[in-house]
Amino acid sequence: MKIFTPCAILLCLWQTIAVPQEPIAENEPDVAPVPQEVLDDIAKQLQDVKKVQLPPLDLRDKENEKIEAGVNEFTAPRIALVFDSLKNLAPLPLADCKRVIPKRRPLDRADLAMEIGFLIADGFLVVQNNQMNEIEPLAKELSDYGKSLGAGEKVSRHIAGLLQSAKDNNLEQLKKELSATQSDVEEELVNLRDADLAHLISLGGWLRALHVSASAVDKQFTRTRAKELMREDIAEYYTEILGSLHPDISQRPNIVQMREILSDLRSIMVIEEENPPTKNTVTEILKSAAELNRLAALRVEPK
Repeated sequence: MKIFTPCAILLCLWQTIAVPQEPIAENEPDVAPVPQEVLDDIAKQLQDVKKVQLPPLDLRDKENEKIEAGVNEFTAPRIALVFDSLKNLAPLPLADCKRVIPKRRPLDRADLAMEIGFLIADGFLVVQNNQMNEIEPLAKELSDYGKSLGAGEKVSRHIAGLLQSAKDNNLEQLKKELSATQSDVEEELVNLRDADLAHLISLGGWLRALHVSASAVDKQFTRTRAKELMREDIAEYYTEILGSLHPDISQRPNIVQMREILSDLRSIMVIEEENPPTKNTVTEILKSAAELNRLAALRVEPK
């Protein structure tokens, strides 16, 4: 019988701890190590992940909250709720800010998305002004733009409803159809991993609403009416959103200019008791809104 000295026992214990033992596994397939360039790419993607920006609470669709592809519907304010927030200014003067729909649809998808936002906003303006004769041409444009964006089927399901509601002079149903159009187009864009375009649809709707509402307050100024425009939270939201878009969009000259104007609006719209909104403030907002709408309507020509 072999007797181990204390030193020998300690040596055996050290070897057991220090030398990693190969795990015993039967039929375990060989796993190739992950290439370093793949790990580097994953690390870069993780660094590029941006915090989801949430719009103001009163512009969120609480009934249809959902998360898909890492983007939830809260990231796109409801155009219907934008107009609800301006109900104290209704009816908004559509004739003073008439927008001519371009004869040729844009080829760029980001431009198409912004135009759809304009069209949906125009739909709410038409409803507010009870101009039912404008619904049919508007519905046709929405259908055509939806097809160009790849969401034609989603839009088409609401066109008949829009036309029937206009025929029945059913204003509430018209609003529901317009809001559902935005929701369904955005859902399709999220499914296509094109959430940036959903942001642009809502942005187009808000810019159109801001332009017309600022015009209304500028024509008939009171401090109470002016306060309806002072939404620095919305300006801040879209400032951040434009900076978070894909570089192919966020670095366009018109988008860069829009972000700068929105950042300035964020400061102008802050309400303070010692510094209430004035007629000059509203005129400045109107000027900025008109320029934002002009820049948003600029198109990217194909190379």
